[in-house]
Amino acid sequence: MKLRKKVSMFLAVSALLVGVVGCGNNGGNNAASGAKGGEAAPVNSGAAVETEGKTYKIAISQYVEHPSLDATREGFMAALKDAGLVENENLKVDYNNAQADPTNNMSIAQKIAGEKYDLVLAIATPPAIAVASQVKESPILFAAVTDPLDAKLVKNLEKPGGNISGASDTNPEAISKLMDFIATNFKDVKNVGVVMNQGEPNAVVMTGLAEKALEKHGIKLVKASVTNTSEVKQAAESLVGRVDAIYITLDNTVVEAVNTVIQVANEHDIPFFSSDRDTVENGAFATVGFKYYDHGYQVGQMAVEVLKNGQNVGDMKVTMPDKLDVIMNLKAASEQGIEVTDAMKDQVQDKENNIIE
Repeated sequence: MKLRKKVSMFLAVSALLVGVVGCGNNGGNNAASGAKGGEAAPVNSGAAVETEGKTYKIAISQYVEHPSLDATREGFMAALKDAGLVENENLKVDYNNAQADPTNNMSIAQKIAGEKYDLVLAIATPPAIAVASQVKESPILFAAVTDPLDAKLVKNLEKPGGNISGASDTNPEAISKLMDFIATNFKDVKNVGVVMNQGEPNAVVMTGLAEKALEKHGIKLVKASVTNTSEVKQAAESLVGRVDAIYITLDNTVVEAVNTVIQVANEHDIPFFSSDRDTVENGAFATVGFKYYDHGYQVGQMAVEVLKNGQNVGDMKVTMPDKLDVIMNLKAASEQGIEVTDAMKDQVQDKENNIIE
């Protein structure tokens, strides 16, 4: 994924913001959807199908275990259950986790392609790319994917075509609103550090957006790069004394070791901002975001339409989070030497759920 492509994503996203209901490895050219030769190949006709007495078989490919991706899967399964699709009753689930290993990730996709499933769910960008490159017969839904256009999963967000659609976990407004929050409430912040894996497309895109948003406030973004999880703490420590705040994106490599970033931020009284609610619950101070459980539930509702109502997955538009709010952790604020003002709290719409004591 390259930053020069983000413009196309944003133009397409803007078109979807009206009427919309609601992490990555470099995929190279492993992304494809549709039939051979690039022609879109609908998986089902969209006609109503008989579902009574049927047992469904689905596969899930998840890149790594961490709270946001786990919550996405839990929300997805809850939506199926609410629609009467219950695991071990009328639903068989083949769950696979690559443990952040690219080789495992591709092997899982190839294994899934070798069997027949009623639907495949890919959670995070690397599994989505791998599954899209291998699975041509079963309908595919993706979740927790930052930029499905730049990942070459779809060519059109409104009508993807082929056998794939899903939900992006990034609303472009979330990043700019978070950077605005930092600039407005932390007047002494002149440099914001970001720990990131340059090999994760979603991290590259989101970092670029944050950098652009901060530039409007005269704030500089300082990057500390990592290639694997074991380097995250050292990268965070390298920012001490050089930055006034730390930010992380939906970067699988970094989120997996986020507790080490929290430790550095707490020890040195550095405000720490994240891109997801789960990291705030774990100890970051604030984000502008949503619940990944809700994100997964939304994709689960799409799955129900495919499984029970015969909806053609290629005709389903890619959705994105639309319930954005400031989320803050007051305990984390105390650990990081932050004085939480009434003005900060006033920016939280749902104070009961999004101000964490």
